[in-house]
Amino acid sequence: MPEEKKIVRNPSQKRAIAHLQGPMMVLAGPGSGKTSVIVERTAYMIREGGIDPGNILVVTFSNAAAREMKERFQRFIGSTSSEVTFGTFHGIFYGILKHAYGYGSENILSGEEKNAILKELANEYAPDQAQEKDFLDDIAREISQVKSDRIQLAYYHSVSCSDEVFASMARGYARILQSRRKLDFDDMLVGCYELFRRREDILSLWQKKFTYILVDEFQDINPLQYDIVRMLAAPLNNLFIVGDDDQSIYHFRGARPELMLHFPKDYPSCETVLLDVNYRCTQNILQTAMDVVRHNKKRFDKNLSTPNPEGKPVGVRFFSTPREESLQIVRDCKAMLERGEKLEDVAVLFRTNQEAESLVSTLMEYQIPFTMKEKLPNLFSHWIARNILSYLSLASGQMDRGAFLEVMNRPNRYISREAVSFASTRASGQKTQVSLDLLKAFYREKPWMAERIEQMKQHLAMLGSLAPYAAITYLRKAMGYEEYLDEYAQFRRMRPEELLDVLNRIQDSARSIPTARAWEKHIEEYTIALKEQAKRQQARTEGVALSTLHASKGLEYKKVYIINVNEESIPYKKAVLPEAMEEERRLFYVGMTRAKEELLLFLVRKQYESPRQPSRFLLEAGMNTAKGSRNHTADSGGAECQT
Repeated sequence: MPEEKKIVRNPSQKRAIAHLQGPMMVLAGPGSGKTSVIVERTAYMIREGGIDPGNILVVTFSNAAAREMKERFQRFIGSTSSEVTFGTFHGIFYGILKHAYGYGSENILSGEEKNAILKELANEYAPDQAQEKDFLDDIAREISQVKSDRIQLAYYHSVSCSDEVFASMARGYARILQSRRKLDFDDMLVGCYELFRRREDILSLWQKKFTYILVDEFQDINPLQYDIVRMLAAPLNNLFIVGDDDQSIYHFRGARPELMLHFPKDYPSCETVLLDVNYRCTQNILQTAMDVVRHNKKRFDKNLSTPNPEGKPVGVRFFSTPREESLQIVRDCKAMLERGEKLEDVAVLFRTNQEAESLVSTLMEYQIPFTMKEKLPNLFSHWIARNILSYLSLASGQMDRGAFLEVMNRPNRYISREAVSFASTRASGQKTQVSLDLLKAFYREKPWMAERIEQMKQHLAMLGSLAPYAAITYLRKAMGYEEYLDEYAQFRRMRPEELLDVLNRIQDSARSIPTARAWEKHIEEYTIALKEQAKRQQARTEGVALSTLHASKGLEYKKVYIINVNEESIPYKKAVLPEAMEEERRLFYVGMTRAKEELLLFLVRKQYESPRQPSRFLLEAGMNTAKGSRNHTADSGGAECQT
């Protein structure tokens, strides 16, 4: 008998499973068995309700989730086949477009082609940023937002660059896709919405096909997806939604938790069920997490309980630096291995990939096995690192043309590419070199330009005489690189602190390294080690799980660390508006409720010689951070306090 059938369901789960007609909203707290409810309700509809399985649609957000849901359903009914449709929003809506327009796989825009198109457009409209992956990613995200929110470009204000540049790139992107008859993921949604609006006959056919619709993770839905689902569910409105407004954490993907909050108004006849029993966490972990999320104002009020024991108190530990924080995790892992415990039961969570840099480096240094769900962070792949390495290469006397072009106008010296071509020379079998003397000769009728080039020559000579850490300080202050970053941030509509933080991390990595060549060798070895780690974890998942808070959703571990629980990390420094702060709080809540038996919150007192403050969320959770700061424990590199 399948495992799901052995479980005794609580009254709320039973009520949700037995619901057959009309709209229902299931508020499913973390660890409350929502997937089992969807699986068993689908089976109940067929067996007890006599509903044709071909009329049932189960929608979720990822291919992996849809596949898992389908497999669990097949195990539950004891069959390897079923006419129930399981799929993602994009998959289902693309299938509808495919039937209407005859699209094939050749019409779907690949990620590689999308990046190539955006790079081509950036070369035309923002050439200085065309080589920067962050810029292209930000533009892609904003184009997606404009499409999914159905915003007219004339009324959209970009957060990545000037409105003019963004509008030109967005229009160019749409023009190229149309000329190639390509669809990106957002076009699958927009196209389906427009098809249903224009063709009521086609909409009617699909309404008769899918007379019962179940939507998982409803808190992650965006307005466009919701509008299409509402059109598809009408007029019967057999719409069964499952989600948790307290776990809505994907605003950057278009998710709007208010859609779930307004669902009872959109469907006044809807029934509401609260799955309020958490089967995952201990009482201490659940209570502490609830204490945090209750500070949000825009949410359904709910009280969760658990049959699990009280468990260990949630621990909070202070550390002097991120390095000490990482070393403590290494010590804990070694102790676990000595006790014969599995590291696979442990996860370390953080707000952004960049927060993991110190930890990844330390784990590799001490050969602690780990797996990272997202791409392993390599600080030295950032364009700022490339700029610095280019400067140091030029300062060593290697006047490579590529390196020179990278930094010749960072800060702006108004050197033209025509001048660089004039000053370029190439010996047999060698890379093209740039002669500063020839460059001065090109500008002989413009003495102010010749003076700038002479100053650059002097600066490079000084850089070449300094150790990397001091050279970066000289580059920042004497050569005006920080001023350049400030100007760049203004163009990109970023906070200059974001770029300075990257620069600080790069400089900190060079602190104890004597020469530029030794630093370059360190970077090369670290990059190779990261690639080897990536290959290992592709071949076999083992060791501690590392993950951003976002990517940890849906997962669970016996023991969870959340690191850098400091202001500007958790909550993130970009969260200024009340809505953004509420999402940061939900994100922390999601991370906390990944822990089944033990939850440890780590924070640092300083970073890059600057003090760091404890997160406000610790106070909201009832953590006595003042007490913790008084009780120093030498073996942990910091102080510990508990709720």
